[in-house]
Amino acid sequence: MEFSILKGHKFPEAKGLCIVIDVLRAFTTAAFAFASGAKEIIFVSTPEEAFKKHQSDPSLILMGEQEGQRIDGFHFENSPREMQSACLSGKRIVQRTSSGTQGVIGCRHASQILISSFVVADATIKRVLELNPTHVTFIATGRTNGDEDVALAEYLQSRLMHKSVGLDQFLERVRSCPAARRMTEGLISYENGAHDLELALKVNYFPFAMEVYQDKEELIGRPVKV
Repeated sequence: MEFSILKGHKFPEAKGLCIVIDVLRAFTTAAFAFASGAKEIIFVSTPEEAFKKHQSDPSLILMGEQEGQRIDGFHFENSPREMQSACLSGKRIVQRTSSGTQGVIGCRHASQILISSFVVADATIKRVLELNPTHVTFIATGRTNGDEDVALAEYLQSRLMHKSVGLDQFLERVRSCPAARRMTEGLISYENGAHDLELALKVNYFPFAMEVYQDKEELIGRPVKV
């Protein structure tokens, strides 16, 4: 199994199984949404796409952010704390974020896609081993330095290479990254910043991986028990 780590949103050079990472906060939020009963998540690039889908199907739940801020008209912010207390049993969600969902869309050409964060780290590793790809491309989507996503990519890679590694060094990189400071120092205007950061650090909190499937033009994420 070979590995590569890429940063950004568009990845024509990505190959094999792509693991798209957004620790703060998109794919931590997605994991909490699935844990709260969501059936699937449709990933889109723009708020306009999300609103168009909701207009066609009012049962859809809109979740996400734009430049870190809540989107007027969306049901939920991009917040794991909001998802933790939400009742989403059987619901279909449309998620739009500035980093994570852009990474999924940028990898639509990949043969297989997983999305990941620390809360599903072990489950992601187990799913990769089940799929047994020849190449794994980690996509670190964070735009402000992005070290929180690179930290998870390096942790997952080390584990897949059967190296013995401690978690503390990787979690400290999450706590000290620019995105974490923006969340905890009130540099983005939402009230759940510190709590969301702590939820993002709950390693292996859920027993499922998150896999993305292409259905016609839609990219849809679903939880996969491993």
